[in-house]
Amino acid sequence: MNCTETNYSTQSYLSCFLCIYIGKTDPFPGPAPVPVDRVQKFKRKDKIEKPHFKQYKLNDLIVHSEEASELAQKQAARFDLLLPEDAGFLEGDEGEDTCTVSQQDIAEAVDITSATKYFNLKLPQFGPYRVDYSKNGRHLLLGGRRGHVACIDWQSKQLMCEINVMESVNDVKWLHSEAMYAVAQKKWLYIYDSNGIELHCIRKFNDVLRMQFLPYHFLLATASATGFLQYLDVSVGKEVTAICTKTGRLDVMCQNPHNAIIHLGHPNGTVTLWSPNQKEALVKMLCHQGGVRSVAVDKTGTYMVTSGMDKKMKVYDVRSFRPLKSYFLPAGASCLSLSQRGLLSAATADIVQVYRDVWSTPVTKPYMAHRAQGAVWGLHFCPFEDVLGVGHGQGFSSMLIPGAGEPNFDGLDANPFRSTKQRQEWEVKALLEKVQPELISLDPTELGYVDRATLEQRHQDRVQALGFDPLAKEKFVPKFKKKGRSTAGAVERRKKKVAHEDQRDVIRKTVEEKVKMEQAKKAMEKKTAARADQKSALDRFKK
Repeated sequence: MNCTETNYSTQSYLSCFLCIYIGKTDPFPGPAPVPVDRVQKFKRKDKIEKPHFKQYKLNDLIVHSEEASELAQKQAARFDLLLPEDAGFLEGDEGEDTCTVSQQDIAEAVDITSATKYFNLKLPQFGPYRVDYSKNGRHLLLGGRRGHVACIDWQSKQLMCEINVMESVNDVKWLHSEAMYAVAQKKWLYIYDSNGIELHCIRKFNDVLRMQFLPYHFLLATASATGFLQYLDVSVGKEVTAICTKTGRLDVMCQNPHNAIIHLGHPNGTVTLWSPNQKEALVKMLCHQGGVRSVAVDKTGTYMVTSGMDKKMKVYDVRSFRPLKSYFLPAGASCLSLSQRGLLSAATADIVQVYRDVWSTPVTKPYMAHRAQGAVWGLHFCPFEDVLGVGHGQGFSSMLIPGAGEPNFDGLDANPFRSTKQRQEWEVKALLEKVQPELISLDPTELGYVDRATLEQRHQDRVQALGFDPLAKEKFVPKFKKKGRSTAGAVERRKKKVAHEDQRDVIRKTVEEKVKMEQAKKAMEKKTAARADQKSALDRFKK
């Protein structure tokens, strides 16, 4: 091989080094192949069908988009090997149940850094407490029923602020970053910063009981005691919509992280799904024979878990709205929470139980169990950590739940170690990429489809306005040729050739369809003949 003739733009540096200095060729030229199953894991969309009419710019745009999508899939599959952490679960010895392992035993067995994540805050004076973790899992927000509000960097145990609002607190919720949080107080909704300074008092939002924040839409959804579901755009401070649900007091609420749909539980046993674009419920599901006590949806938007006054905990498939599993709990579950890895925590009075694989296999016993120091009022899994935060009547407890959190985080979306400058830059970028409320729907993939009915109607309106079809195929006009090749007979022959091309396409498609139908018919006949040749035990009774 002559190395001077080598194209360095198509060969790697290593192959050229082997060729020049060692005199050998690279036995594995080019990039290493990526397994198909690993590439399939990062697939985000199906291939787009090219339009039948000739649109060169659109076709080029579709081709470039497909190439960029395939490149992103392959790169993500390659970088998946570099992720440093793996998820693991607690495994007991032979004949030992993991639910009997106490938190003290786990804290003594793990490393020092993980052991510091198990702690208890004794706050009996202002409890019970609501709990919320920030999106990156770094900061903790506590809201006591009797007015105590505190935000903590719980990993370093540094207190960011601590205030007493001097009235009852129904719920607390972090907003888009750890710099702001919302508090649903007795009368109105308040916004505070991380130093405890009151920024806003929003009097349009009164008697708020529960809150959910939609991070990619910058929307704060609130459910009130008067039966109203309201949306607040925190980027501009304006109310987006207010929906009267006509279902009474709303104290059970959660969101679907996949499509930003709000799930509300009602005293008549139904769960309703809401979008800010419609004044009526998108879906109504009868889930329990008694009132609904708690609702939780996993991060993929596939499964929904509900608990009711009938002491049952049910798992539903949100795609088909059908029940998958039903479990009976002796005292029912007052609070539910789902982790990033699919673990389910359920609180009954002062007992916290964690279940594993509740939607795939029937569960007969909990994965882990813990007795809190008081009646549980709030549960929340910490993102990217194997930690469950429990707010109860005597304060707050941080539990170690192996296998609960996602081991690897996206540094561009939720970085637990970002600096103040990085947070500010991320906030600007998130505001520029904010998703409008009008795009919230049950099936978010519909946004990528073309509304062909509307497109055809627009085309017809355009034809009527112009008086001709601008997309119609132009009539063939033969080009004038010299040297006697544009005689009347030659021109007619060229016209017939072009006219017959369309007929050939139609005939070719018809023949292909006939061949496919004949092949399918032959396959069915073969299957029928094979079944007829098979003998059955009942053939002896045939006459």
